[in-house]
Amino acid sequence: MLLCAVLVAGSFPVGAAISHDLSPGPLTLIRFFSASLLFAPFIWFRYSLAVSILSLLRYSLISATLVSFFWCMFLSLRYTTALSTSAIFTLVPSLAALYAMLLNKERLGKARLLALFLGLPGTLWIVFKGDWALFTGLAWNRGDLIFLGGCLCMGLYTPLIRLFHRKEPMAVMAFWIMVTGTFWLLLLAGHDLLSITWSTVPVKVWLGIAYLAIFSTIISFFITQYAITFLGPTRVMAYSYLYPSLVLLIDLFVNGSWPGIQILPGIAVVLLAMLVVQRAGR
Repeated sequence: MLLCAVLVAGSFPVGAAISHDLSPGPLTLIRFFSASLLFAPFIWFRYSLAVSILSLLRYSLISATLVSFFWCMFLSLRYTTALSTSAIFTLVPSLAALYAMLLNKERLGKARLLALFLGLPGTLWIVFKGDWALFTGLAWNRGDLIFLGGCLCMGLYTPLIRLFHRKEPMAVMAFWIMVTGTFWLLLLAGHDLLSITWSTVPVKVWLGIAYLAIFSTIISFFITQYAITFLGPTRVMAYSYLYPSLVLLIDLFVNGSWPGIQILPGIAVVLLAMLVVQRAGR
């Protein structure tokens, strides 16, 4: 899961690096299409590509949350930083727990409630870069608000999977979620493909899409499914609290940039929230 956290954390700076060269719709569409294409042979040989209409409807509702999230992610990275988005993303486990309480009738428990209250101020501290005036004034920029909207959608992903899962293999479910997500994006952004001069799209964009499709989508999915059998979903989910720290290290290693020691208290609080969830999930 540490490897998975590194791969997923890498998607934030990668997304920031390519978000200005291609609009969010086509960028998300190509990512979903590439992941579906690469995933299809595995599903075909190991299971089957047969699927019912009712199942497609279930998968379409789930994929709508992912499409909304990734669209907001690429759009927000035009206006905010990878560090801020990775910090805001740490709210997703708590949002998912709240949605699960409503949709799946799950009890949050004291540990999750404690993690929720611990993680929120830590996340806000990182987003506002340790500036007390911004922190107390809640001065969200445009990108932060867009990505927060995406996270509100992403929080529904796990509860909807639990609600709509009909004992099919999780790999099959993940594949059709990606396929139906591709069709959602074709409807929303398919017309944008005709207006793009593909010969001028930089090579870094294609490399970025390859990273997002292979490493932060397919490989991270298999790692997560493998780890859940040993750690359980709660402890696996808690690894997302590592994203801000990992994005900070990646940015320091690649770009040599450092936002300052004033954000360290926020990172410490977020990591403490992770430890609370990990301990509760044992």
